[in-house]
Amino acid sequence: MSLFIVDKANTSLAWQEACLKLDVPGNPKRDALHTVVRIANAAAEDPQVRAEFDQMRKERGYARIETVANTLFPAELAAVSRTPEELVRRYRSMYPRLCRIDRGNKTGTYFGRIVAYPGENGPVDQLTALIDRIRRQAAGRGPMTAAYEMDIAHPDDEPVSDLTGGDHVADADTNTWSAPVHAAGKDNGLRGFPCLSHCSFQLDRDRVLHAVALYRSHYMVNRAYGNYLGLGRLLAYLAKHAEVSPGALTVIAGHAQIEGDISALRPILRGQARLVA
Repeated sequence: MSLFIVDKANTSLAWQEACLKLDVPGNPKRDALHTVVRIANAAAEDPQVRAEFDQMRKERGYARIETVANTLFPAELAAVSRTPEELVRRYRSMYPRLCRIDRGNKTGTYFGRIVAYPGENGPVDQLTALIDRIRRQAAGRGPMTAAYEMDIAHPDDEPVSDLTGGDHVADADTNTWSAPVHAAGKDNGLRGFPCLSHCSFQLDRDRVLHAVALYRSHYMVNRAYGNYLGLGRLLAYLAKHAEVSPGALTVIAGHAQIEGDISALRPILRGQARLVA
């Protein structure tokens, strides 16, 4: 099965719809290539769906959704950090311990790559750089330059949109910023971390910040819901500190699959209550 597109209001509805598009007759592996999931507000959820899915995950031995979301954005730590710079410092200080105490994090976390990307001259803080860049561009009155992206870009490179002079063509509607996650020459495994390869951010003419995330593979039971939620929180945080509005999240997966036994998942996808009141 190849290609489907989902467009929903929040993470819960988008995750449900994506799974339903995979769980169809004629698709015994419940997988697809090149899937697109667009979420208007990925930081928002349906409490009932969240509770049902977390309960199923507990029964089946999966990590809590919050645990998965925290690998992309540590919401509680951010809430007690006064500035993005403080958040970066605190996360960097605890990052080695996070990688040691959780086997799933032994090769790193996505937020770790955002605040301590392995650059040639040491760890690179992409978070505060992105916030500063977006804030400065959003405050500008003149035309802005859009960058055309490939994932060979490195966070140490000076962004085209911040260059002065030259003959770059201006685009007044949309600016684009990128945050590489996959590190060439370091991430050589065929499976596992990082399945998220790249994050890209676009600021439209109404000062609304949108995001696109590219995954090489997405497991819909184990990771997808928490990933959508974590990315939505990251987008909201960037927008808040860049003094713009958060917009939509689009997640593109090279391969998406519902893994494992589908029987426990179907009642949640179909809106059939499983929790005892």
